Amino acid sequence: MKVIDTKNAPGAIGPYSQGFITNGLVITSGQIPVNPANGEVPEGISAQTEQSCKNVAAILEAAGSGMDKVVKTTCFLAEIADFAAFNEVYAKYFTSKPARSCFAVKDLPKGVLCEIECIAEA
Repeated sequence: MKVIDTKNAPGAIGPYSQGFITNGLVITSGQIPVNPANGEVPEGISAQTEQSCKNVAAILEAAGSGMDKVVKTTCFLAEIADFAAFNEVYAKYFTSKPARSCFAVKDLPKGVLCEIECIAEA
């Protein structure tokens, strides 16, 4: 098992890792839309989805994997009404259409609108 740690995605804001490589898989922690360069969160669901996708991509790249190798995502939305706008951006990044669960939750860290985690081939 190998820990993934990259400066190209936000650092953990708690006692966890950005992800792990284990048994031929990359498993990422949930990525909220924090820009790793400046710590800021963009406004609006589209911009936040874009940043969360970029953060997932950075972790996968650091692990030697990629978005085309994602087999499963779990997506969390602060508002289910954002589902269509979220999907529009998500579809640009997850072009292989991995298996997915997507649901609304009561709150997300830092008050963000979305969070994405995934499992990919290493």
